[in-house]
Amino acid sequence: MGLAGRFPGAPDAATFWWNVCAGVDSMHDHTDAELDALGIGPRLRADPRHVRAGGRLDGVTDFDAEFFAMGDEEAARTDPQHRLFLEAAWEALEDAGHDPTRFPGLVGVYAATSANRYFLFHLMDNPAVVGDVDPDDWEARLIGRQATDHLPGQVAYRLGLTGPAVAVQSACSSSLVAVCLAAQSLADYQCDIALAGGVSVTWPRYRATPGGLASPDGRCRAFDEAAEGSGFGSGVGVVALRRLADAQADGDRIYAVLPGWAVTNDGPDRAGFAVPGPAGQAAAVANALAAAEVAPGEVRFIEAHGSGTPLGDAIEVAALHEVYGGAAPAESCALGSVKTNIGHLDAGAGIAGLIKTVLAVQHAVIPPNLHFTRPHPEIDLAGGPFYVPTKARDWPDAPRRVAGVSSFGLGGTNAHVVVEQPPPVVPAEPAEPRSWLLPVSARTPQALRAALTRLRTHLAGTGPELSEVAATLALGRRSFGRRAAVVAADLTEAIAGLDELLTTGVTVAGAPGALRDLAAGWVAGRDVDWAALHPEGVVRRTGLPGYPFQRRRHWIDPPQRGAR
Repeated sequence: MGLAGRFPGAPDAATFWWNVCAGVDSMHDHTDAELDALGIGPRLRADPRHVRAGGRLDGVTDFDAEFFAMGDEEAARTDPQHRLFLEAAWEALEDAGHDPTRFPGLVGVYAATSANRYFLFHLMDNPAVVGDVDPDDWEARLIGRQATDHLPGQVAYRLGLTGPAVAVQSACSSSLVAVCLAAQSLADYQCDIALAGGVSVTWPRYRATPGGLASPDGRCRAFDEAAEGSGFGSGVGVVALRRLADAQADGDRIYAVLPGWAVTNDGPDRAGFAVPGPAGQAAAVANALAAAEVAPGEVRFIEAHGSGTPLGDAIEVAALHEVYGGAAPAESCALGSVKTNIGHLDAGAGIAGLIKTVLAVQHAVIPPNLHFTRPHPEIDLAGGPFYVPTKARDWPDAPRRVAGVSSFGLGGTNAHVVVEQPPPVVPAEPAEPRSWLLPVSARTPQALRAALTRLRTHLAGTGPELSEVAATLALGRRSFGRRAAVVAADLTEAIAGLDELLTTGVTVAGAPGALRDLAAGWVAGRDVDWAALHPEGVVRRTGLPGYPFQRRRHWIDPPQRGAR
């Protein structure tokens, strides 16, 4: 009931979905000057095996340290993966319409992150960071709160979460395993909202080797005859999960339902530690379908791991055939991989695939798979119900829209999640004409103005129910020190009120009366009993723009080491 993400070529989930549907190749071919600016030396750049392409994430150096109560130096030394995940976790909770400081239950976080390359290449042995530390004193070189284990605790501390805070590390299946653990935690009543996801920040510092994981040109051609591996990219994704009955009772907006999930390992039944095993993958898919009580023939789309290696793709399709063989007609189930759009995000790969699939099910669209012409000769697509779509198409007619998401980690940990369309929303009873209070707040005057502008643009462009907007702003947003409010009876009045705030500098707009007096009191710093204005049982939340982070550069450049 909430999601957020930043991916190559996409500063938010909406742009990501647009790019996926439009078939945008978001991999970036770095110039020599760009690589030099990233601190990548001439020796690697001159190697013809060096892969210059990558899924570049804009704004990695920037962060709203003040919002998360970090000093400038602490922010500059913090792993940028932690910073990206912090912002995405906040955005996912806002997208869900819940403020953890007022939520009556426990909020947990299950987080995955890749290796801290910022520490390795920018901070370790950097005189600007470690100074005159004894080179034999390794402990003195380590910067606090940089480890992968520290990310969930960092989120819990900065966002005020008191449920389980668990780091998940299973290589490139980490973020989808995090979703499975979060879902199970909810099913076991260990928490009442769970944030789950992953993040990776990387740079093009690797070479392609024949038969390896890296594609020579940085493009992933999953299932294609020209497949040679995948490119790698940076990105972050977080989803907010809740038990379905609780979400429905609380008026939450539901993107999709996760009726089943499973995690397995290939064990020793494979050719080597780094080689996937079809039996373990098939077990993950079959167990998730069984838990969801979904027949294979109902599934119309599978977001595959699809790493673009001929061996890996062939094993994955063979495992799917074990589960789907004979269960559905030929070419009835689409097979895709978001890696063809944005590259392999390592610890963030699974959550990128899940967000893509959730949006596909929500919008009833099957997205295209890039860089596909003909199947690789090792892949037997014709032996089952699978086909690779090369253009976006409407979801086929079916009693319900059901999809699956796979993510397989180096070392054999496999995760599969079943995704189903949300239940139909019962139309609300027509409300009596009345005015609504729209509260907006931020930490700084600049952020407040940006928040008002964003809200105005959203109301004018999407035309949501004003009662849902008011409830979401009142119950699902934290109240900060800089405040403004509008009292309005309809969208036209709300937009006019926001225009008044933006053009005149006043902090309260709307017709005089008791509700405007209440708004003025809240703007002045007084508390408001929002639950009295939005009684339990009749509240409906809606999607609204998130907090406008005021990011600044908090970054330590890599040390200059001379010719390399």
